[in-house]
Amino acid sequence: MPYADSLQIAVGQHSDKGRKEANQDFHGLCIPREPQLSGKGIAIALADGISSSSVGHIASESAVKGFLSDYYCTSDAWSVKRSAQRVLEATNAWLHAQTRQSQWRYDRDRGYVCTFSALVLKSTTAHIFHVGDARICRLQGRALEQLTTDHRVIVAQDESYLSRALGVQPQLELDYLTLPLEVGDVFVLTTDGVHEFVEPAFVADAITRAGDDLDRAARAITDEALLQGSGDNLTIQIIRIDALPAPQAAEVTHPSRGLLPPPLPGDGTVIDGFRIVRELHASSRSHLYLAHDTETGQALVLKIPSIDLRDDPAYLERFMLEEWVARRIHNTHVLRPFAQTRPRSALYVTLEYLEGQTLAQWMRDHPRPELETVRGMVEQIARGLQAFHRLEMLHRDLRPENIMIDPHGRLKIIDFGATRVASMQEAAPVGNPEAMLGTLQYSAPEYILGDEATPRADTFSLGVIAYQMLTGRLPYGARAARLRTRREVKSLTYDPVRDHDPQIPVWIEGALRKAVQPNPMQRYAEVAEFAYDLRHPNREFLSRRSPPLIERNPVAFWKGVSLALALALITVLGQGSLIR
Repeated sequence: MPYADSLQIAVGQHSDKGRKEANQDFHGLCIPREPQLSGKGIAIALADGISSSSVGHIASESAVKGFLSDYYCTSDAWSVKRSAQRVLEATNAWLHAQTRQSQWRYDRDRGYVCTFSALVLKSTTAHIFHVGDARICRLQGRALEQLTTDHRVIVAQDESYLSRALGVQPQLELDYLTLPLEVGDVFVLTTDGVHEFVEPAFVADAITRAGDDLDRAARAITDEALLQGSGDNLTIQIIRIDALPAPQAAEVTHPSRGLLPPPLPGDGTVIDGFRIVRELHASSRSHLYLAHDTETGQALVLKIPSIDLRDDPAYLERFMLEEWVARRIHNTHVLRPFAQTRPRSALYVTLEYLEGQTLAQWMRDHPRPELETVRGMVEQIARGLQAFHRLEMLHRDLRPENIMIDPHGRLKIIDFGATRVASMQEAAPVGNPEAMLGTLQYSAPEYILGDEATPRADTFSLGVIAYQMLTGRLPYGARAARLRTRREVKSLTYDPVRDHDPQIPVWIEGALRKAVQPNPMQRYAEVAEFAYDLRHPNREFLSRRSPPLIERNPVAFWKGVSLALALALITVLGQGSLIR
């Protein structure tokens, strides 16, 4: 399939009041410019105010206009699903509140209620959101494949009612569907005044005859609905996919895009107004320098791509991702970007300069910290991780070396090169496995095995760090870094914290054990739950007896059983010798 630089569509739309006095349907679409075209996609929406309501037109107009504007105001790190659902939940709550405050508060069928259907086209995927009895169909030859379900209950031949709609209930029950796009796909969005009166074959023929004038096809289809006796409002939208972008993860929009990495600078070198003071760190991944802004005198970190990886486009994308992520997370416990106002002449990122030491260095200096100190540190890291998770980001490389402690004792998460961003990941090719970018000793088993990671994976990493701070060891020793199969994951043996320090409370042991469970479904769903349980005794752990040896250490259990059997066998053989 040939690909273009961006998603391209052809559109035809038409709406008419038909035989009614007013048109309660409302429709619209938004084709944004880059970077939102790649980041958020094209949004098409259609709403139909219910006929029993005199304010249905207000509901449908508010729903469509609100969706098309607010969807593009959601975080560009969010997935399409989360962005659309958040907007529609807010719209539903507003419409329901309007009804509750109106004269129709006890008659919801006359309030601010409408059906709603939306199609969001992003990269090579169609995302469908639906509630009510409007329809989204895909043209298949001379037939229409219905992609949505009519939320209408038939009571009698001429009597029915909507079982679901926008604004009816305080909570919204929304249908969601995704499907891959192909060039030439044609989607048809209609209200019931159209699809109940026009045959699919007529729709297909009208679209074919119209060629590129899809507006003409839309008018012809609504005219046919009127001719066939439709007494309702009539609205139709026709969307044809003319070109698709290459199926790849969304590119990071960054000020350095298209620029080349600079040569490795020496002390005193000036790059775009940043004077290099000294090198802070060098690795196979990047080079970090302490620099000063020549205009303000502020200290900052200037990060330059590795010499060895400069020809790797995937590496450069991930390199630029760090500053992209930093600019979208505003949290005390996450590294901030350095505000840059001057044009760039080369590819690099600028970050705030933190004085202090890494958590790894601190752990070497404090091999036996107080439990309260560990609690406080875990809580700070957890708040930083929550900032990632609220934006549908996973850090995926949480380890002591990636956590800084400033002179005031404040912890900050750094290094976002392995971060998974939902909005970018959903644009990646289907079936394309994610590269393993984290550090094995701290990575959750599901991540190592190539399964889809969730916030529970970051919780696992934090649990390992907390365990290591208290014991100086890893909960599963070195075996966790050598995992390759699910069988090996199931054979992991947790090393109890209390075996190393009996003074640690049983409920702290329980919280740590749950945080580092190999099975993600047995782990904490939210990192905040883990931090809470480290400070507040969980009854689940207090009432639980010490697990049997076969659970705590299966190897030791079976060794003991084997030894007992061997001794029993020796005893029996010895008795047999005496009898003879």
